[in-house]
Amino acid sequence: MVSFFVSVAAVSGLAGFLAVLMVIADATIANYGTVKVTINGDKKFDVKGGRPLLATLMDEGVFIPSACGGRGSCGLCKVKIKDGAGAFLPTELPWLSDEEKENGIRLACQCKVKNDYAIEIPEELFNVKEFRTTVLRIRDLTHDIKEVVFKLDDPATMDYKAGQFIQLKVPEYELTDEPVYRAYSMASHPAVKDQVETEIRLVPNGICTTYVHKHLKEGDQVILNGPYGEFFLRDSDRKVVCIAGSSGMAPIKSILNDMAVRGIDRETMYFFGARSKRDLFLADEMRELEAKLPRFSFIPALSEPEPEDNWDGATGLITEVLDSYLSSGDNVEAYLCGSPGMIDACINVLTKKGVPEDLIFYDKFA
Repeated sequence: MVSFFVSVAAVSGLAGFLAVLMVIADATIANYGTVKVTINGDKKFDVKGGRPLLATLMDEGVFIPSACGGRGSCGLCKVKIKDGAGAFLPTELPWLSDEEKENGIRLACQCKVKNDYAIEIPEELFNVKEFRTTVLRIRDLTHDIKEVVFKLDDPATMDYKAGQFIQLKVPEYELTDEPVYRAYSMASHPAVKDQVETEIRLVPNGICTTYVHKHLKEGDQVILNGPYGEFFLRDSDRKVVCIAGSSGMAPIKSILNDMAVRGIDRETMYFFGARSKRDLFLADEMRELEAKLPRFSFIPALSEPEPEDNWDGATGLITEVLDSYLSSGDNVEAYLCGSPGMIDACINVLTKKGVPEDLIFYDKFA
Protein backbone atom coordinates (compact mmCIF):
# COMPACT_ATOMS: atom_id res chain seq x y z
CA MET A 1 0.00 0.00 0.00
CA VAL A 2 2.85 2.35 0.89
CA SER A 3 4.51 1.67 -2.47
CA PHE A 4 1.22 2.49 -4.23
CA PHE A 5 1.01 5.95 -2.66
CA VAL A 6 4.70 6.54 -3.34
CA SER A 7 4.08 5.69 -7.01
CA VAL A 8 1.07 8.03 -7.18
CA ALA A 9 3.08 10.82 -5.60
CA ALA A 10 5.96 10.26 -8.01
CA VAL A 11 3.67 10.36 -11.06
CA SER A 12 1.91 13.48 -9.78
CA GLY A 13 5.23 15.17 -9.11
CA LEU A 14 6.51 14.31 -12.58
CA ALA A 15 3.33 15.62 -14.19
CA GLY A 16 3.61 18.86 -12.27
CA PHE A 17 7.27 19.22 -13.21
CA LEU A 18 6.49 18.67 -16.89
CA ALA A 19 3.67 21.22 -16.74
CA VAL A 20 6.05 23.82 -15.31
CA LEU A 21 8.58 23.01 -18.02
CA MET A 22 5.91 23.51 -20.70
CA VAL A 23 4.95 26.91 -19.27
CA ILE A 24 8.60 27.98 -19.13
CA ALA A 25 9.24 26.73 -22.66
CA ASP A 26 6.21 28.51 -24.01
CA ALA A 27 7.28 31.74 -22.34
CA THR A 28 10.99 31.65 -23.13
CA ILE A 29 11.73 29.30 -26.03
CA ALA A 30 8.73 29.32 -28.36
CA ASN A 31 8.99 31.90 -31.11
CA TYR A 32 5.74 32.45 -32.95
CA GLY A 33 7.12 35.24 -35.12
CA THR A 34 4.79 37.84 -36.61
CA VAL A 35 1.13 36.91 -36.92
CA LYS A 36 -1.90 38.74 -38.28
CA VAL A 37 -4.96 39.76 -36.27
CA THR A 38 -8.01 40.75 -38.33
CA ILE A 39 -10.81 42.60 -36.53
CA ASN A 40 -14.36 42.77 -37.88
CA GLY A 41 -13.13 41.66 -41.29
CA ASP A 42 -11.40 44.91 -42.28
CA LYS A 43 -8.95 46.07 -39.63
CA LYS A 44 -5.66 44.18 -39.84
CA PHE A 45 -2.67 44.27 -37.50
CA ASP A 46 0.69 42.52 -37.76
CA VAL A 47 1.67 41.64 -34.19
CA LYS A 48 4.31 39.66 -32.32
CA GLY A 49 2.97 36.18 -31.55
CA GLY A 50 2.87 34.47 -28.18
CA ARG A 51 1.16 37.08 -25.98
CA PRO A 52 -2.45 37.10 -24.71
CA LEU A 53 -4.92 38.63 -27.13
CA LEU A 54 -6.01 41.20 -24.53
CA ALA A 55 -2.49 42.64 -24.15
CA THR A 56 -1.79 42.33 -27.87
CA LEU A 57 -4.83 44.41 -28.79
CA MET A 58 -4.02 46.98 -26.10
CA ASP A 59 -0.60 47.50 -27.66
CA GLU A 60 -2.37 48.30 -30.94
CA GLY A 61 -4.66 50.84 -29.26
CA VAL A 62 -7.69 48.53 -29.20
CA PHE A 63 -9.02 48.32 -25.64
CA ILE A 64 -11.20 45.45 -24.45
CA PRO A 65 -12.92 45.88 -21.05
CA SER A 66 -11.36 43.86 -18.22
CA ALA A 67 -12.07 44.46 -14.54
CA CYS A 68 -9.36 42.07 -13.30
CA GLY A 69 -6.51 43.24 -15.52
CA GLY A 70 -6.19 40.00 -17.45
CA ARG A 71 -6.15 37.44 -14.63
CA GLY A 72 -9.17 35.54 -15.92
CA SER A 73 -11.20 36.30 -12.80
CA CYS A 74 -13.86 38.74 -14.07
CA GLY A 75 -15.07 37.28 -17.40
CA LEU A 76 -15.50 40.72 -19.01
CA CYS A 77 -12.99 40.51 -21.87
CA LYS A 78 -15.19 38.44 -24.16
CA VAL A 79 -14.55 38.56 -27.90
CA LYS A 80 -15.69 36.41 -30.78
CA ILE A 81 -12.76 34.52 -32.31
CA LYS A 82 -13.77 33.15 -35.70
CA ASP A 83 -10.44 31.53 -36.58
CA GLY A 84 -7.21 30.60 -34.85
CA ALA A 85 -8.03 30.21 -31.15
CA GLY A 86 -7.94 26.43 -30.75
CA ALA A 87 -9.58 24.50 -27.90
CA PHE A 88 -11.24 26.18 -24.92
CA LEU A 89 -9.06 26.50 -21.85
CA PRO A 90 -10.30 25.37 -18.40
CA THR A 91 -9.83 28.95 -17.18
CA GLU A 92 -12.38 30.18 -19.73
CA LEU A 93 -15.17 27.68 -19.19
CA PRO A 94 -16.62 29.07 -15.92
CA TRP A 95 -17.34 32.37 -17.68
CA LEU A 96 -18.92 31.07 -20.88
CA SER A 97 -22.46 29.82 -21.49
CA ASP A 98 -23.14 26.95 -23.87
CA GLU A 99 -24.50 29.43 -26.40
CA GLU A 100 -21.37 31.58 -26.16
CA LYS A 101 -19.13 28.56 -26.66
CA GLU A 102 -21.11 27.56 -29.73
CA ASN A 103 -20.69 31.09 -31.12
CA GLY A 104 -16.93 31.18 -30.60
CA ILE A 105 -16.90 33.60 -27.68
CA ARG A 106 -13.58 33.53 -25.82
CA LEU A 107 -11.78 35.38 -23.02
CA ALA A 108 -9.20 37.64 -24.66
CA CYS A 109 -6.92 37.48 -21.62
CA GLN A 110 -6.66 33.68 -21.80
CA CYS A 111 -6.13 33.19 -25.54
CA LYS A 112 -2.54 33.56 -26.70
CA VAL A 113 -1.97 34.80 -30.24
CA LYS A 114 0.16 31.96 -31.59
CA ASN A 115 -1.12 32.11 -35.19
CA ASP A 116 -3.36 34.31 -37.34
CA TYR A 117 -6.58 35.37 -35.60
CA ALA A 118 -9.88 36.60 -37.03
CA ILE A 119 -12.01 38.22 -34.33
CA GLU A 120 -15.14 40.32 -33.92
CA ILE A 121 -15.69 43.04 -31.30
CA PRO A 122 -18.36 45.75 -30.85
CA GLU A 123 -17.57 48.74 -33.06
CA GLU A 124 -17.98 51.12 -30.11
CA LEU A 125 -14.79 49.74 -28.56
CA PHE A 126 -12.86 51.57 -31.26
CA ASN A 127 -14.00 54.79 -29.52
CA VAL A 128 -12.20 53.79 -26.33
CA LYS A 129 -9.03 55.84 -25.91
CA GLU A 130 -5.95 55.97 -23.74
CA PHE A 131 -5.64 59.14 -21.65
CA ARG A 132 -2.62 60.71 -20.02
CA THR A 133 -3.76 62.35 -16.81
CA THR A 134 -2.57 64.22 -13.72
CA VAL A 135 -3.84 63.41 -10.24
CA LEU A 136 -5.72 66.58 -9.31
CA ARG A 137 -7.07 65.63 -5.89
CA ILE A 138 -6.99 62.79 -3.36
CA ARG A 139 -9.16 62.81 -0.25
CA ASP A 140 -10.31 60.28 2.31
CA LEU A 141 -14.01 59.50 2.16
CA THR A 142 -13.85 56.79 4.84
CA HIS A 143 -11.14 54.84 6.65
CA ASP A 144 -10.69 52.62 3.55
CA ILE A 145 -12.09 54.59 0.58
CA LYS A 146 -10.29 57.40 -1.23
CA GLU A 147 -11.72 59.77 -3.77
CA VAL A 148 -9.21 60.29 -6.59
CA VAL A 149 -9.78 62.94 -9.27
CA PHE A 150 -7.77 62.79 -12.49
CA LYS A 151 -7.36 65.79 -14.79
CA LEU A 152 -7.33 64.67 -18.43
CA ASP A 153 -4.25 66.01 -20.21
CA ASP A 154 -4.08 64.17 -23.55
CA PRO A 155 -6.72 63.85 -24.89
CA ALA A 156 -8.11 66.68 -22.78
CA THR A 157 -11.74 65.56 -22.74
CA MET A 158 -13.76 62.35 -22.56
CA ASP A 159 -17.31 61.70 -23.75
CA TYR A 160 -19.06 59.05 -21.67
CA LYS A 161 -22.33 58.01 -20.09
CA ALA A 162 -22.98 58.35 -16.38
CA GLY A 163 -22.33 54.97 -14.76
CA GLN A 164 -19.54 53.79 -17.07
CA PHE A 165 -16.02 52.83 -15.96
CA ILE A 166 -12.37 53.33 -16.85
CA GLN A 167 -9.28 51.14 -16.54
CA LEU A 168 -6.43 52.54 -14.47
CA LYS A 169 -2.82 51.60 -15.23
CA VAL A 170 -0.57 50.89 -12.24
CA PRO A 171 3.18 50.91 -12.88
CA GLU A 172 5.70 48.41 -11.57
CA TYR A 173 6.28 48.60 -7.79
CA GLU A 174 6.86 46.14 -4.94
CA LEU A 175 3.62 44.22 -5.50
CA THR A 176 3.96 43.77 -9.26
CA ASP A 177 6.89 43.31 -11.63
CA GLU A 178 4.90 44.58 -14.60
CA PRO A 179 2.26 47.27 -15.22
CA VAL A 180 -1.30 46.13 -14.52
CA TYR A 181 -4.78 47.51 -15.24
CA ARG A 182 -7.79 47.54 -12.95
CA ALA A 183 -11.34 48.81 -13.61
CA TYR A 184 -13.03 51.55 -11.58
CA SER A 185 -16.40 53.21 -12.05
CA MET A 186 -16.50 56.94 -12.65
CA ALA A 187 -18.21 59.00 -9.96
CA SER A 188 -18.01 62.19 -12.02
CA HIS A 189 -20.83 63.06 -14.39
CA PRO A 190 -20.54 63.56 -18.16
CA ALA A 191 -20.99 67.34 -18.03
CA VAL A 192 -17.47 67.48 -16.55
CA LYS A 193 -15.52 66.34 -19.59
CA ASP A 194 -11.97 67.21 -18.52
CA GLN A 195 -11.88 65.25 -15.25
CA VAL A 196 -12.53 61.71 -14.06
CA GLU A 197 -13.45 61.05 -10.43
CA THR A 198 -13.16 57.60 -8.86
CA GLU A 199 -13.83 56.14 -5.41
CA ILE A 200 -11.30 53.41 -4.64
CA ARG A 201 -11.62 51.09 -1.64
CA LEU A 202 -8.48 49.53 -0.17
CA VAL A 203 -8.40 45.76 -0.71
CA PRO A 204 -5.77 43.98 1.44
CA ASN A 205 -2.81 43.15 -0.83
CA GLY A 206 -4.71 44.46 -3.85
CA ILE A 207 -2.14 45.56 -6.41
CA CYS A 208 -3.97 48.66 -7.63
CA THR A 209 -5.75 49.67 -4.44
CA THR A 210 -2.56 49.38 -2.39
CA TYR A 211 -0.75 51.56 -4.92
CA VAL A 212 -3.51 54.18 -4.83
CA HIS A 213 -3.77 54.24 -1.03
CA LYS A 214 -0.07 53.96 -0.16
CA HIS A 215 1.86 55.48 -3.07
CA LEU A 216 -0.24 57.70 -5.34
CA LYS A 217 0.16 61.45 -4.76
CA GLU A 218 -1.44 64.61 -6.08
CA GLY A 219 0.47 65.76 -9.15
CA ASP A 220 1.43 62.24 -10.26
CA GLN A 221 1.09 61.35 -13.95
CA VAL A 222 -1.28 58.41 -14.53
CA ILE A 223 -2.49 56.56 -17.63
CA LEU A 224 -6.07 55.33 -17.94
CA ASN A 225 -8.32 54.18 -20.74
CA GLY A 226 -12.04 54.17 -21.37
CA PRO A 227 -14.93 54.62 -21.27
CA TYR A 228 -16.48 51.17 -20.93
CA GLY A 229 -19.70 49.55 -19.79
CA GLU A 230 -23.43 49.16 -20.22
CA PHE A 231 -24.33 50.37 -16.72
CA PHE A 232 -26.19 53.61 -17.41
CA LEU A 233 -29.67 55.06 -16.91
CA ARG A 234 -32.19 53.87 -19.49
CA ASP A 235 -34.49 56.36 -21.17
CA SER A 236 -37.94 55.62 -19.77
CA ASP A 237 -40.55 57.00 -17.38
CA ARG A 238 -40.30 54.10 -14.90
CA LYS A 239 -39.51 54.54 -11.21
CA VAL A 240 -35.81 54.22 -10.47
CA VAL A 241 -34.47 52.11 -7.61
CA CYS A 242 -30.73 52.38 -6.97
CA ILE A 243 -28.89 50.10 -4.52
CA ALA A 244 -25.21 50.25 -3.61
CA GLY A 245 -22.67 49.49 -0.93
CA SER A 246 -19.12 50.71 -0.27
CA SER A 247 -17.40 52.08 -3.42
CA GLY A 248 -20.46 51.02 -5.40
CA MET A 249 -21.52 54.57 -4.58
CA ALA A 250 -19.43 55.84 -7.53
CA PRO A 251 -21.59 55.04 -10.59
CA ILE A 252 -24.83 55.76 -8.71
CA LYS A 253 -23.50 59.19 -7.72
CA SER A 254 -22.63 59.79 -11.37
CA ILE A 255 -26.11 58.80 -12.55
CA LEU A 256 -27.91 60.91 -9.93
CA ASN A 257 -25.83 64.03 -10.61
CA ASP A 258 -26.39 63.55 -14.32
CA MET A 259 -30.14 63.39 -13.69
CA ALA A 260 -29.92 66.70 -11.79
CA VAL A 261 -27.85 68.39 -14.51
CA ARG A 262 -30.17 67.20 -17.29
CA GLY A 263 -33.37 67.92 -15.36
CA ILE A 264 -34.60 64.31 -15.42
CA ASP A 265 -37.62 64.21 -13.12
CA ARG A 266 -38.37 60.58 -12.23
CA GLU A 267 -39.38 59.04 -8.93
CA THR A 268 -36.08 57.70 -7.56
CA MET A 269 -35.06 55.85 -4.39
CA TYR A 270 -31.41 55.21 -3.51
CA PHE A 271 -30.65 52.54 -0.89
CA PHE A 272 -27.08 52.64 0.39
CA GLY A 273 -25.85 49.94 2.74
CA ALA A 274 -22.98 50.33 5.22
CA ARG A 275 -21.88 48.42 8.31
CA SER A 276 -21.53 51.36 10.72
CA LYS A 277 -21.41 55.13 10.53
CA ARG A 278 -17.69 55.17 9.74
CA ASP A 279 -18.49 53.31 6.49
CA LEU A 280 -21.16 55.83 5.45
CA PHE A 281 -19.99 58.66 3.18
CA LEU A 282 -21.26 61.43 0.89
CA ALA A 283 -24.54 61.49 2.83
CA ASP A 284 -24.56 65.31 2.84
CA GLU A 285 -24.10 65.36 -0.94
CA MET A 286 -27.01 62.94 -1.34
CA ARG A 287 -29.17 65.21 0.85
CA GLU A 288 -28.27 68.13 -1.42
CA LEU A 289 -29.42 66.06 -4.38
CA GLU A 290 -32.77 65.54 -2.66
CA ALA A 291 -33.24 69.32 -2.91
CA LYS A 292 -32.29 69.32 -6.60
CA LEU A 293 -34.36 66.28 -7.58
CA PRO A 294 -37.92 66.76 -6.31
CA ARG A 295 -38.84 63.07 -6.38
CA PHE A 296 -35.52 61.63 -5.12
CA SER A 297 -35.12 59.93 -1.73
CA PHE A 298 -31.84 58.80 -0.18
CA ILE A 299 -32.18 55.87 2.24
CA PRO A 300 -28.91 54.93 3.98
CA ALA A 301 -28.97 51.83 6.19
CA LEU A 302 -26.49 50.54 8.77
CA SER A 303 -26.33 46.80 9.32
CA GLU A 304 -24.24 46.96 12.54
CA PRO A 305 -24.38 50.49 13.99
CA GLU A 306 -22.05 51.20 16.91
CA PRO A 307 -23.50 52.66 20.13
CA GLU A 308 -21.51 55.86 19.60
CA ASP A 309 -23.07 56.26 16.13
CA ASN A 310 -26.35 57.45 17.72
CA TRP A 311 -28.00 56.17 14.55
CA ASP A 312 -31.71 56.86 14.12
CA GLY A 313 -31.98 55.87 10.45
CA ALA A 314 -32.79 52.55 8.80
CA THR A 315 -31.09 49.54 10.39
CA GLY A 316 -30.46 46.05 9.04
CA LEU A 317 -29.19 44.40 5.90
CA ILE A 318 -29.86 46.44 2.79
CA THR A 319 -32.11 43.65 1.48
CA GLU A 320 -34.29 43.93 4.58
CA VAL A 321 -34.55 47.70 4.23
CA LEU A 322 -35.30 47.40 0.51
CA ASP A 323 -38.03 44.86 1.26
CA SER A 324 -39.67 47.14 3.82
CA TYR A 325 -39.59 50.31 1.69
CA LEU A 326 -40.47 48.94 -1.75
CA SER A 327 -44.13 47.94 -1.75
CA SER A 328 -44.31 46.84 -5.39
CA GLY A 329 -42.08 46.32 -8.40
CA ASP A 330 -44.67 47.64 -10.82
CA ASN A 331 -43.21 50.12 -13.32
CA VAL A 332 -39.75 49.89 -11.66
CA GLU A 333 -36.27 49.59 -13.10
CA ALA A 334 -33.31 48.99 -10.79
CA TYR A 335 -29.60 49.84 -10.79
CA LEU A 336 -27.35 47.87 -8.45
CA CYS A 337 -23.65 48.26 -7.71
CA GLY A 338 -21.55 46.45 -5.12
CA SER A 339 -20.35 43.00 -4.15
CA PRO A 340 -21.70 39.95 -6.02
CA GLY A 341 -23.35 38.61 -2.85
CA MET A 342 -25.18 41.87 -2.16
CA ILE A 343 -26.33 42.19 -5.76
CA ASP A 344 -27.60 38.61 -5.96
CA ALA A 345 -29.55 39.04 -2.70
CA CYS A 346 -31.10 42.31 -3.89
CA ILE A 347 -32.07 40.80 -7.25
CA ASN A 348 -33.93 38.10 -5.31
CA VAL A 349 -35.91 40.75 -3.39
CA LEU A 350 -36.64 42.81 -6.50
CA THR A 351 -37.89 39.89 -8.57
CA LYS A 352 -40.16 38.78 -5.72
CA LYS A 353 -41.60 42.29 -5.71
CA GLY A 354 -42.35 41.91 -9.42
CA VAL A 355 -39.44 43.74 -11.08
CA PRO A 356 -38.64 41.93 -14.36
CA GLU A 357 -35.06 40.66 -14.52
CA ASP A 358 -34.48 42.47 -17.80
CA LEU A 359 -35.13 45.77 -15.96
CA ILE A 360 -32.50 45.05 -13.29
CA PHE A 361 -29.12 46.46 -14.31
CA TYR A 362 -26.05 45.80 -12.20
CA ASP A 363 -22.33 46.29 -11.93
CA LYS A 364 -20.65 43.66 -9.74
CA PHE A 365 -17.47 44.65 -7.94
CA ALA A 366 -15.67 41.30 -7.60
